[in-house]
Amino acid sequence: MPVKHCMRLQPFALLGALFILSVAGCRDQAKNSLNTETVSFSGEGTLSVYRAQSDSLLARLDIEFAETDYEIQTGLMYRERMEDQQGMLFLFPEERMHSFYMKNTLIPLDIIFIRSDLSIANIARNARPLDETGIPSAMPVQYVLEVKAGLSDRWGLQAGDRIEYQRNP
Repeated sequence: MPVKHCMRLQPFALLGALFILSVAGCRDQAKNSLNTETVSFSGEGTLSVYRAQSDSLLARLDIEFAETDYEIQTGLMYRERMEDQQGMLFLFPEERMHSFYMKNTLIPLDIIFIRSDLSIANIARNARPLDETGIPSAMPVQYVLEVKAGLSDRWGLQAGDRIEYQRNP
């Protein structure tokens, strides 16, 4: 009788062991791979950057807007590349202190903090990809422009310069 009882448990034990191994294998696979959909640029408007003293045009960009909670929280995360003439403009309902970080952001960025009067408050140059350290505005701002790292230096951008933007029709 005991032999018969052991034989009944063996198939169940084998199935249980296989189940545990398959679950453990799935768990390890989930930890090692993160499947994300490629996000491509969608031009929703244009933005111009002007020198404060002379009103001369420094740059013109195609931009995406980030204004919903989801868009603001996601920003440029998971983007594998960005062109020099592209950017993302974050629109906040009011002027206040804002802080950004580079979690899940794969490309280095210049983060340009902009007051409600559209003048540049400060610039965080060359923010490092995947760095979760906070990057705060130096003062209350209502807009933030993210562009490819190095562009603010190439343009000679300074605090006090200003932007203008418009949505595509």
